[in-house]
Parts: sequence; structure tokens; C-alpha cells
Amino acid sequence: MASRWWIAGLALVGSLASCAPNVPRTSAADTDIATRFVANVLTDVRQAEQQRQQERSPPDLDHNNPLVVDLGYAKYRGYYDASTGLNYWKGLRYAAPPTGKLRFQPPQPLPLNSSSSVTDAVNFGPICPQLMPSVPNAPFLPGNEDCLFLNVYAPSKAADLPVLVYIHEGGYGLGDGTHDMTEIINANDDGFVAVAFQYRLGAFGWLSSGEVKKRGAVNAGMLDQVFALAWVKLHIRKFGGDPSRVTIAGESAGGGSVLYHSIALRSKLGSLLYNQGIAASPYLVAQYKYDDTVPTSRYYAFSQAAGCPSSGDVFDCIVSKDTDTLQQASFAVTQQQSAYGTWGFGPVTDQAYIMNRPSQQFAARRTNGQRLLVGHNANEGGLFVPPLTTTADLADWLQTGQFPNLTPLEIETVLAANPNDMPTTTDPSSSGPLFETDGVSGGNWTAVHVSQTANGQQQRGYNIYAEATFACPAYWLASAYSESPSSSGNSNTKHQQHQQQSAAKAWVYQYSVPFASHGADVAGYFGPATPNQPAGFARAFRRIWGDFIRFGDPSRSVSVEISPPKPPADAWPGWRERAPTFLNLNTTGGTAYQTVTLWGTNVTQFEGPGVRNAFSLADAATWEGGRKGRCDVYLGLADSVPF
Repeated sequence: MASRWWIAGLALVGSLASCAPNVPRTSAADTDIATRFVANVLTDVRQAEQQRQQERSPPDLDHNNPLVVDLGYAKYRGYYDASTGLNYWKGLRYAAPPTGKLRFQPPQPLPLNSSSSVTDAVNFGPICPQLMPSVPNAPFLPGNEDCLFLNVYAPSKAADLPVLVYIHEGGYGLGDGTHDMTEIINANDDGFVAVAFQYRLGAFGWLSSGEVKKRGAVNAGMLDQVFALAWVKLHIRKFGGDPSRVTIAGESAGGGSVLYHSIALRSKLGSLLYNQGIAASPYLVAQYKYDDTVPTSRYYAFSQAAGCPSSGDVFDCIVSKDTDTLQQASFAVTQQQSAYGTWGFGPVTDQAYIMNRPSQQFAARRTNGQRLLVGHNANEGGLFVPPLTTTADLADWLQTGQFPNLTPLEIETVLAANPNDMPTTTDPSSSGPLFETDGVSGGNWTAVHVSQTANGQQQRGYNIYAEATFACPAYWLASAYSESPSSSGNSNTKHQQHQQQSAAKAWVYQYSVPFASHGADVAGYFGPATPNQPAGFARAFRRIWGDFIRFGDPSRSVSVEISPPKPPADAWPGWRERAPTFLNLNTTGGTAYQTVTLWGTNVTQFEGPGVRNAFSLADAATWEGGRKGRCDVYLGLADSVPF
């Protein structure tokens, strides 16, 4: 089935073309459905890139009707907003509806339709079926399987501008592509085009087992992302974007997706799908092989919850079920089979696009794309850790929830790297100084012990989760880019390879504006800014992202913000594992106010005209009592986790 639709798709989509080195076009007789899909998409993208390089000008546009874009399979009419100076196209299909027999298959191209009528692109498309993580009393959040839509934001006179492609957050179970890109574009002199897309979530996007591998596609959500990136390479010039200057970005699971694209196909893609990556709080959890015990057991639990058998061949039965039944089954598996604060479905090693685990690729020091901007937040762990009081509570959670594959001795190694024998109390200040309350300090205590929301074993658990899942992956990914940079899959000579290696670089930041919980940074770069993110901070943060997107260097605007002042060349050096320096994005001053976290605790933040930026360089080796050393411990346990 897959080969037939790809043959039709190639005839219909035509110029969607390319192939990365060592990823030849495959035939129906070769390998599995997902592997054929990946190879053929990349072949098409390569051909499109070659064709673009031979053309001297962008494709002809309808200057009488510049808001109407002909994608071959559909025509869409966007709209112009005079107050922002941007053109908007919302709810553009980039693939066929993944429903019915197309469930758990790679995304399928839409057939050409030269006589299609024009559709007004003024509303977002439906969002995909959603999943809350495994927490008490989690609500059921239905969605629409027909959800493969994207949205484009472009300055009104855009022509060959760099492109930002945003991959949304949500643990591979939540989220959508409706982030408004207006504020970050306007803050950067209308200097780039932005795209935000949706991909399948929960079981619809990440169901995995040997039978799914044989009959469909594991990591279907990742293949949606690949197809959306191919769409950008093919079509973005029609919106004023330059397909040779694409930055992919994401937060949390979106940042994790950037991480996965950076290691895809053992990093032999080079800059074929994108040139640069921004990974905010890259979400890294245990990654199993597609047919390992954990994904297989959840496959059969999903089958049983959907009213199908709990063993044997169940694929056809699952596909035949109605969408509500499957959404309820996806919800049930996450709530019943997942550790606190996690989701039941996510990326696996699929041997089609994700060929190995991140830690293996980190060790190889090879990455796709040329440059990386990566960051994390000061207090990431609060959403994901259950209530803990004693050391025994913490050890039990680590063994059964966070690191179920570690031996008791390995659990002791984790605890030894995070020393704290204090029990959790009702008064956080009783265990030491409050963490991140004055907005300028940060290096002279350790987040293992206390924050505004917890102390003792609760904070110990928060910090273990925050570092192992978000902060340390940021460090590891940065080291992979900076230590032995990628050689481009597009390079044909040793000279070209050397040029690419010389260009590769990574910058690391920490978002520390109190209280800096997981996800708090998103409002800073996309808006609307929260009260503790005054205009000066939001503008600086957006310029950091924008300078990276436009110029490949996030440090261009930082020298005026750094404290104490430094020459531009020294304001924010690139990351080096042997001298791991990052930029701490913080504020100071202002009026204190109280707010409540999503997990119900009160924290102090600062607002008002007195708030000013306090950006400074910090040493990751000594930060928070030696964060990098703890990261080294987790990386040493990668094979056991596994990630």
C-alpha cells in the first residue's frame, strides 16, 4: 500500500525532491513502510534543492493577488493585518487526513488539483487528539484525527527571508501549532518567515511494536514532522521564505524533537532538511527499541482498551475502531501504565529515521544541521514529580518511576550525586536560602536542596528530574555540536566538509527569571509576556532567538545586556565541554508579587518598571553546586535508563 501511494505522490507532488547521502531511493520490495517513506521523501527534497539552485529567481507569484498561494493540491487565500505588517495563512493542510486505513501510516501527500477553488486561510485547523500526563484526576481531552495542518506568518514584503519552523511542546501527547509568531517576528525587524505545524500525538503518533513496524509506521508523529519540513523546503518560497536558511525550533517535546532531528539517520542528513536548531528545554526520556517490552506491552494494553485482543495480531482490529474509542484507549494507557507526570507513548528507536539512542549519537559527536542554540529553565521539575517526604519516598519514585531500569546500586549512584538527607518540611526556608528570589544570585548554593516551592527530598526529586530530563540533555546536545561538528551530508569535497565543521557551533542559556518553571520561557519569546517579563527582557530574549535565526549568532545583541559589561566577542562564547560557559538570563529589581504554580504552591515573582535585565555568564561546571558533574553521572547511566 505504501509504495503505491508514494508512486502516486511522486507523480502528483513532482518537485518535492531530495535524497541525503547514503539514503538511496528504495523500492516496494525493500525494507519496511517507514524506511521507504523516509528515503523517498529525502530523495525528493534533494531534487527540489538542486532545482532551486539552478533557478535564478523565486517562483512566479500572482502580484495581483499576493495573498493567494497555489500549493498544487490546493489554493489558499491568506490575510494581511495592517497593525502588525504581516501576512497570515492559517489552517493549511500539508498532508492527507491520517484517518481510517491511513492510521499508523506515514503521512500521505495530497493529490494535485489544478482546478481547485480558493480556500480562505483565516482559521486554525482542528487540533490533534490530546493526552494529559499521568496525574490524579486528569481530564480527557478529545481532538480530531484530521489535524495535519500548519500556519505561516510572513512580513508583507517578504522575499528570500530566513525561516523559523516551530515544533510544539507537550510531551508528545499535548499541544498544537497555534502559537502566534507575530511578536517575535516584529521584534526582529520583520526579518524572517515563521511556520508552526501540528503532528500526531499519543497513540496516534507514537504507537509502537513489531506488528506496527511491519504493518505501518512506528514514530508516525516524527514522520509527520519530516513531511512538514519537506513541505517547507518545497513551498516556503511562495510565502517569501528562503528554503536554504531554515531554523527548526521547539520547547520541551518540541525541543526533544529538534534533538531527534539532529541525530536522525546517524546524522548523515547534514543540512538537507534544516540548517540550524533551537532546542528549549529538550525533553529526553527513556527511549526503547520499537519492539522492546515497554512499547510492546503498551501496544497490547492499547489494543485491549480499544476492545481488541490483548495478544497476537491486533493491528487490523485497532485500525477498524472509531476515533473516540481509540482516543479513550490512548488516554487509558497513559493514565494506567505511565509513571507520574509522564505519557504512555513517545519516540522509539525505529530503524527508519531514529537509528540509535541520543547518548550513542552524542558520543559519536556527529549532528545534522550546522549550529545550535539550546536552553533550559532554572526550575523545570515541579510538574513531573509526585509528593515526596523521606529518602525512602525518593528512592522508591526513582526506582519505579523515573529510572525503573536502574539497579539498586545505580539508584544509590544517583542519590550520592545529589546529596541531601533533609526531610521535606512545610516551610521551604527552613532548609536553607530560597532559590531564585532576588533575580541575580544563583551560583553559590545548590538546587538539590531548596527552591521557592520545595525543600528536602521533594526538591531533591525536582532537581533530579529537571537535570536528567531537560538541563543535562541541553549540555550533551551542545557538546555534540561543539566538540566535533557535523560534516554536511551535502558536502562532496574535503574542503567543503572542513568548512561545515568549522561553522558548527553551539550556544547555551538558562532562563532564570523567577520563578522559571517549565514552560515559563515560552511567553518570553512568543508573547504575550507575563508580568515578570517586562518589555526590555522580552525584547532581548526575542532578539537572541531572532539573531540566531537571521544571522546564525545569538550573541549579536547580548553585549549591551551582559553584567558586568564585556566586549561583543566575549559577551557570550560558544559552548565547549572543557570550558562549559552559558548565559544566565535573569532580571533584578521590581516589585514582588505572589503567584501560584500549576502544582499549587505560592512563589514570589517581580514586576513593574523597576525590573531590569541581569544577564551574566556562568560556569556550568560549578553552577548550582556542580551541575555538569551530576550530568556526567546521568550520562554514565545512559545504557541502563536507556536514552
